[in-house]
Amino acid sequence: MKTALIIRHVPHEGVAAYRDPIEAAGYRVDRIDVCDPGFSRVDLGAPDLLIMMGGPMGVYETATHPWIACQMRRLARRLDADRPTLGVCFGAQMIAAALGARVYPGGTREIGFHPVVVHDPASPLRHVAGVPVLHWHGDTFDLPAGVDLLASSHVYPHQAFARGRNLLALQFHGEMGEDARFEAWIEQGPDDLATAGVTPCALRAAHAVHGPRAVAAGRAMIAQWLSGLD
Repeated sequence: MKTALIIRHVPHEGVAAYRDPIEAAGYRVDRIDVCDPGFSRVDLGAPDLLIMMGGPMGVYETATHPWIACQMRRLARRLDADRPTLGVCFGAQMIAAALGARVYPGGTREIGFHPVVVHDPASPLRHVAGVPVLHWHGDTFDLPAGVDLLASSHVYPHQAFARGRNLLALQFHGEMGEDARFEAWIEQGPDDLATAGVTPCALRAAHAVHGPRAVAAGRAMIAQWLSGLD
């Protein structure tokens, strides 16, 4: 059986709805938290599929989070080998940085459900075209060399990119919409919400309205991407 490893940077940001298409594609899924004492010894090149999820930290905060530099070195080796890799939000920013692009605080926090503009209608991102999906970030990145920009939003132009068949980076959260851990996001991000001008009540209402459709689109997107891996 093929193996998939999820790297979780904080407990409330897991693979959520993406687990179903990953398991349906024949992967045995394992997970490790960056706070695990054994994380620094894990060979990130070994799994058939690596999934890096989100987190509130910045790629540039290596002094506060020493594991970032360790993870980045191992990630760069995996990307050099063109091993199948998926990054979501902070995970996507790590991929951008590992490919030599600048990651930095943006001018505004993008929080809430709204659609992205999909630039390649044949890509797996076609499934989320026109679908309000969850955004929750304040950092952004320059587009790395040698990748294809797949999607943008009205707030940030770099929402998703791919390199060939085996690398997909998603700034938005197509995995979230039906996961109970969404409440933990709200509870742990009051400052983010206040800065973005979003109330918890409004965000919960949007989650109830848009969540199921966002999850269905996100699962279809990941299923198509997995089906095309080399």
